[in-house]
Amino acid sequence: MTTRLDDRDPLSPRAQEIVAAARELLDEAGTAGLSMRRVAERGGIRAPSIYKHLPDKEALEDAVISDGFVELAAAFSTAQSASDPLAALAISFRQFALAHPGLYRLMTERPLRRDRLAPGAEEAAAAPVVAAAGGDEHLARAVWAFAHGMAILELNGRFPPGADLDAAWERGIASFSRSAVSPSSGRARPGGRG
Repeated sequence: MTTRLDDRDPLSPRAQEIVAAARELLDEAGTAGLSMRRVAERGGIRAPSIYKHLPDKEALEDAVISDGFVELAAAFSTAQSASDPLAALAISFRQFALAHPGLYRLMTERPLRRDRLAPGAEEAAAAPVVAAAGGDEHLARAVWAFAHGMAILELNGRFPPGADLDAAWERGIASFSRSAVSPSSGRARPGGRG
């Protein structure tokens, strides 16, 4: 996708091509298949040429992760107008993880170096979740953690054969949707708090 949120940290057109080649490799071979040599081959350039555009493999990974957050934010943007935004966000989250397992793992399986991401990338993906959680950042984190746990367990084949994962996702998100509503009044609590 290689879309930038703003011009504060722009990638050159060639760097964007390198990121796109890295994303293709992640989709095909996962994180283990991501090397500067393989990215160079995929991009039709010599490996040393990559370093003119991205100083090291970490910079490449950070650019790819930023790109993933921008794509996830775009997927989430349509969910905000749904009748049940939390459910729509969960569906988008799951679809993204299943469609891009290598990218998803790169984005989530180690500490996130936020200072190395494109400005605003992570925030763009988080904002729709916070909004769907009624502004309650704690609920938004819980929803994100639930979605990540479900997604990574599904990607890793950790559910029993025949498990109805659609039902598990629905049940989990329904419990979060109910937690943002006051049990006594049935009205949404400001910020999801009681």
